Amino acid sequence: MRFADLLRLSALGLLRRPVRTVLTALGLAVALGSMLLFLSLGEGLRGVFNTELGTVGPDLQVARTRAGETLLPHMDMNPAVVGELRRLSASLGIEAVTPVAATIRQSLDPAQSAVFYGLPAASGIGAMFTGVTAARGRLLEPRDAGQNVAVLGARAAQHLGLDLGDTLELTRRGRARVIGVLKPESALTDTFTFLPIEAVQRAFGVEDRLSLAALRLKNPADADRVAAALTGQPQIGGLGLEISTRADVAGNLGRLLNSADILSLALSFIALIVGGLAVVNTVLMGVYERTREFGTLRAIGARPAFVRQLVLSETLLLSVLGGVVGLGLAGLGGRGINVYTQHLAGFDGAALTPRLILVGLGVALGLGLLAGLWPARSAGRISVVDALNRF
Repeated sequence: MRFADLLRLSALGLLRRPVRTVLTALGLAVALGSMLLFLSLGEGLRGVFNTELGTVGPDLQVARTRAGETLLPHMDMNPAVVGELRRLSASLGIEAVTPVAATIRQSLDPAQSAVFYGLPAASGIGAMFTGVTAARGRLLEPRDAGQNVAVLGARAAQHLGLDLGDTLELTRRGRARVIGVLKPESALTDTFTFLPIEAVQRAFGVEDRLSLAALRLKNPADADRVAAALTGQPQIGGLGLEISTRADVAGNLGRLLNSADILSLALSFIALIVGGLAVVNTVLMGVYERTREFGTLRAIGARPAFVRQLVLSETLLLSVLGGVVGLGLAGLGGRGINVYTQHLAGFDGAALTPRLILVGLGVALGLGLLAGLWPARSAGRISVVDALNRF
C-alpha cells in the first residue's frame, strides 16, 4: 500500500474520535509550546546580549565577581584599586581607568525597577557607553561632580514618569534632579539612570566603595594579554579581584542562559511525558475499540506489519498535529512577550528561531514514535479468531 493511502486511513481513524483526538493533540501542543516558549526566551536574550556587548562596555572590567555572573557587582571594591590600575596604565597600554558605582533598585512592578549607574562626571557617560546623545537637556559634565543630578535613559524616564527638572528618588536618603533624557538608541542605556559617582555612593551609604573599574585599552586586541598581566599583580589578582574581557562577559552570560535552558527543559520534560502518555492512552483505546476491524483486516489478508504501520502512522500524525499547534502557541506567546519587553526595555525578549522550530518538530516526531510503539505492537499481535469472537 502506498504511503499516501496509509496516511489517509490513519486520518480517517483519528477522525472517528474527533473530540478525543483534538483534546489529546491540544494537551501535547500545550506541553510542546511551553517548552519552545521557555527556550525562545534564551534565544531572544542571546541575540540582545550579542548585539549590545559588541558596541558598549569596557575592554576590561575589574571587580570582585566575574563580569556576567551577576547583573551588577556589589559596591564593595576598595577605591585604592583604581590608583593601582592607573599606576600600571602606561606599562600595560591602558588608555583610561573609569571607576563605577552601580546598583539595581528592584520593585514588584518591573517598570518601576531602576539601574543607577554612577560614573565620574569628568569622564561622562561616554567613558562606558559610546554614541550616547541627549534627546532633552544635557549629559553629565565636569561641573556635575559631587552634585545630585541624573541623566535618564529614554525608557527609564518613561517608566518612572520623570522629565527635565523633576526629582528622582534614589533612596530615602538620596534624591537627584533630572538634567537630561537620552535618545532611545540602545536597549541597555535606554533603561539606565546615570549619575555622578559620588551621588550614588552617598545615596546608598557605601562611602567611597566601588562596583568595578572599567578599562579602555589603546589596542583592544591586547585584552587577554593585559588581563593576564593584571592577574599576576599582587595588588590586583592577589586581592582576589576578577579581570574580565568582553569575551568573558559573553561567555559567562552564555553559560547562565544555557543553565536556564536546561532548567526549562527539565520542567518541560514533565509536561512532555504527560502529553506522551495521553497519546499512548488515546491510541491504545482506539486499538481496543477497533479490535474487530483489525481482525477483519487480518482475515482478508492484511499482514501484522500493516496493522502495526497503520497504528504507528496514526500516532505520528497525532503528534505532528500537536507539534504544529504547539509551534503556533509558542509563536503567539513569543509575540505577547515581545510586546511587553519592547514596552519595558525596547528589545524583543523571545525569538522563535528556525533551530527551535526544528527542535520542536523533532521532539513531536520522536515523542509520537515512542508513544506509538506499544499500541502498534499490541495491534499487530491481535489474532483473527480472538478479534472476531470478542464481539
